[in-house]
Amino acid sequence: MGQLTNLLVRMQGGEAQARDALFAAAYAELHGLAQARLRHGGRDTILDTTGLVHESYLRFMRAGALRAEDRRAFFAYASQVMRSVILNSVRDRIALKRGGDRQSSEDSGPLAADTPGDEQTVLDVHEALKDLEKADPRLARVAEMRYFGGYSEKEIAETLEITERTVQRDWEKARLILAAALR
Repeated sequence: MGQLTNLLVRMQGGEAQARDALFAAAYAELHGLAQARLRHGGRDTILDTTGLVHESYLRFMRAGALRAEDRRAFFAYASQVMRSVILNSVRDRIALKRGGDRQSSEDSGPLAADTPGDEQTVLDVHEALKDLEKADPRLARVAEMRYFGGYSEKEIAETLEITERTVQRDWEKARLILAAALR
């Protein structure tokens, strides 16, 4: 059993220090994941890489129980949390530009047409992924892990327990669907 998996087991067993030890042990990889997130979908946020990792950690702390059985599941969950932090940051930034008339972070409905291009792209990709998830959850998961998480085909295959060839087909299909949705 790897160090992170061991820490996850200890944390789920109620050991108080295991959560902090988990994040200390995973910090470098979380930092790399944050860099991938900001490179592919959060360039226009006010967050930097370290800020994104720290904000994600705070969300983990507020969430309470972490339902990740192993290292791969932990990083898949971390990727989703980072996506959420980026989206909320973009929404907050848009609201600030509008004078603080902020929509709820949970409501990601269409925003006004005067939203700057890069920020609007982040929101559009999020909406397209939500629509894809309704139609085919696995395609959406592959797209999220590949585009936002920076995962390799092999890592996605292991996490989702499918073949690499299936990941390749799903990624190609998801890219085409998302591209059509974003036109």
